[in-house]
Amino acid sequence: MSHQTLVSAELLSQHLDGDRWVVLDGRFNLADTEAGRQAYQQDHIPGAIYVHLDEQLSSTIISDSGRHPLPDSQQLADWLGSIGINSNTQVVVYDAMGGAMAARCWWLLKTLGHENVAVLDGGYPRWQSLGLPSDAAVPAPTATTFENRWNAQAVVSVERVVANLDAPQFQMVDARNAERFRGEQEPIDPVAGHIPNALNRDLSLNLESDGCFKPAQQLLQEWQQLLNQQSPENIVHSCGSGVTACHNQLAMEHAGLTGSRVYAGSWSEWIRDPKRPVATG
Repeated sequence: MSHQTLVSAELLSQHLDGDRWVVLDGRFNLADTEAGRQAYQQDHIPGAIYVHLDEQLSSTIISDSGRHPLPDSQQLADWLGSIGINSNTQVVVYDAMGGAMAARCWWLLKTLGHENVAVLDGGYPRWQSLGLPSDAAVPAPTATTFENRWNAQAVVSVERVVANLDAPQFQMVDARNAERFRGEQEPIDPVAGHIPNALNRDLSLNLESDGCFKPAQQLLQEWQQLLNQQSPENIVHSCGSGVTACHNQLAMEHAGLTGSRVYAGSWSEWIRDPKRPVATG
């Protein structure tokens, strides 16, 4: 059976010895970019391989890019093959932030054409709370071939977002918290506010208080209320840099609302050009 949105800690624990399952540790802290790797080196789910947001899941920042430009798809595919992932592999990725970082990896694998990828529900904190095993051993995977089937249609460019302002074709949904969306505070980027006409859905609203995702039926009701009859294919997710936007897409997919897309450059790319309008409030 293939898992394509979420996997429970209990289920993953039954497959740690399975040849077909590969676990990725995507723990990351935007304020301390080595904290996740250091946490991995101390302990992690047995057999897990560390994936770094800046090194594998992003490319180098350039003058007109956002903070986490998309990686080169072939380089990412080659890396995934080098750690033993091919078309038959069930991938499970986790973090310690309710999936906020892991969802980027999930989305990138989906966009590369790999359907069998899921986020560990509740992440490493839930794994630990259940008393499940951990170790500090770094695995030595057997390399294979990962086929790059990059779906460019899943990614929305800044040019299309600009064009959408005057001739609306899709609805933007911003995953940042309400204070950042409204422009009342901006702890990371030099300009505060949001893309005009965007809706706001703080990614934390997808989660229960324990960091696990809300039940699919509840997510369905909440998202339908926000989208007001708009079709999922009409939704484009954004955030600060194209990372946590993927969390909202994951929540929609888990709720059965399939087909939304991501504006990967997001707010940090949008504000690189001062001619692009900024909304507040």
